[in-house]
Amino acid sequence: MAVGNANVARYLTLAAEADPDSPAVKLPRRRDGELSFEAVSFRRLEACASAAVLCCREQGITRGTRVLLMVKPGFDLIVTVFALFKLGAVPVVIDPGMGWGHFRACVRQSRPEALVGIPAATWLSPLLLRGYRFRHKLTVGSARWRRMLAGVTEGKTLPACAADSLVAAETAPDDLAVARPSDLAAILFTSGSTGPAKGVRYEHGMFEAQVRLLRERYRVEPGEVDLTLLPVFALFNPALGMTTVVPEMDPARPAAADPAKIVEAIHKAGVTNSFGSPALWNLIARYCEREGKTLPSIRRIQMAGAPVPPGLIRRLKPLLPAGEINTPYGATEALPVATISGREVLEETQPLTDEGRGTCVGAVFPEMQARIIRLTDSPLKTLTPDLLLPAGQIGEITVSGPTVTKSYEARPDATAAAKLADPDDPSKIWHRMGDLGYLDERGRLWFCGRKAERVRTAAGDLYTDCVEAIFNQHPDVARSALIGLGEPGHQTPAIVIEPEPGKFPATPRARAPFEKAMLALAAAHPVTASVRRVFFEQRFPVDVRHNAKIHRLALAKKFTRQAGRT
Repeated sequence: MAVGNANVARYLTLAAEADPDSPAVKLPRRRDGELSFEAVSFRRLEACASAAVLCCREQGITRGTRVLLMVKPGFDLIVTVFALFKLGAVPVVIDPGMGWGHFRACVRQSRPEALVGIPAATWLSPLLLRGYRFRHKLTVGSARWRRMLAGVTEGKTLPACAADSLVAAETAPDDLAVARPSDLAAILFTSGSTGPAKGVRYEHGMFEAQVRLLRERYRVEPGEVDLTLLPVFALFNPALGMTTVVPEMDPARPAAADPAKIVEAIHKAGVTNSFGSPALWNLIARYCEREGKTLPSIRRIQMAGAPVPPGLIRRLKPLLPAGEINTPYGATEALPVATISGREVLEETQPLTDEGRGTCVGAVFPEMQARIIRLTDSPLKTLTPDLLLPAGQIGEITVSGPTVTKSYEARPDATAAAKLADPDDPSKIWHRMGDLGYLDERGRLWFCGRKAERVRTAAGDLYTDCVEAIFNQHPDVARSALIGLGEPGHQTPAIVIEPEPGKFPATPRARAPFEKAMLALAAAHPVTASVRRVFFEQRFPVDVRHNAKIHRLALAKKFTRQAGRT
């Protein structure tokens, strides 16, 4: 391995050298309903990735090749991504849940030259992508793929979920491309929950910084066991020395996962760490409460993807007798930025959240910086002093640090709208998060809502996270969504309520007292006093990645039309 090589794939090689026989991945198997695991060692995973490198090279995929990944999460995805990093190729990751029209737009924007995917993806790509042509294609699970990977099984047979006995072969020991920290490592697309999805350009040095910050802040130790409920985070585990347990769930629909299977995996695999969305942890909490189960092996969980209600933290706490709850804050363009523990939320910040002060997302990570700038929808070139707001004043959250990405792929307009130069340091980039918030007197960061979702009335702006916290305290409210009816600047604020299961008011008679209770809540708090319209929705539209971010703009369109008909 070359000295000074920043290629993130080196972490897998180092893990295979340092602890070759420890399990890198545990793959679920079920026989007669009983769960067991097939363990794949770090040495075996490294050999599989090296064999996959040969498969890629045979198909013409080399250093710098942009590769559209259409591989299901799990062992195949881990092997493929590390193989591409080893080559110095550039994975392009797009969430197919966004719909094929948006998916095709992302493909054309990022211009991948190769496709690596499951058989259905490689065979149907001309139809799915409407004639987009790839110079190279590699089918994960093809006969050639299986032959190349066949000897790495250490005398065992991999389960069917690992692509019919993946992979093996002897490869040259020096198969790791040398990468500088500034070299492009991957293009990861945003979920597009409040606008068009954008390709975020990740450099090897940014992945390096993410690993460092996560390890140090959460005190992750080698030998821990991780159940990653958001697949992309499994790729950090070899660098952290953790075993990855592949969950039995459809990662495209986390809110539809079977919590019984997740809890069973936690118990049987001795899971110590897990990352997932609030929607998924809400399912797990309800299941554990109903079945009288706890999660004693868990040391820490991270919930992210949407603001985490303090009530969910309170419900999870007794289920984790030896564990801590963390809610990291960040975005695809800058992750992580800040973090707060469940203890701090319950003991210090929840009362302020309940008053409509927003959600505290905690202290900024070491090496990261956060500033609040005055609210504007216009592009800004430089972070000048006149833009900065004092503590306690709401504006746009703007961040800088080693995990902050520098640009979007082929979107100079989006880059200009989101990135700022630093007047004192030409090498530093500031990223506008598109989130509203403020810094308190202790330097903690508070989130008040997405900039695109603020409600703009003639009397001033209302912020989603501040307003919704008032209504979310009612026992019959699962969650709420602030929306604006009409044109920005003259909008009428309204609240949409998603009731708890079994509490939806199906008749006008049932609706009247529920609506009256919501209006009484609104009138009792200054932050919600102007909200005088109430709507009900059985189930909110949410983002495809976390199933947790509410599509408030879609709700606003729906109920603006409905209000216009009444």
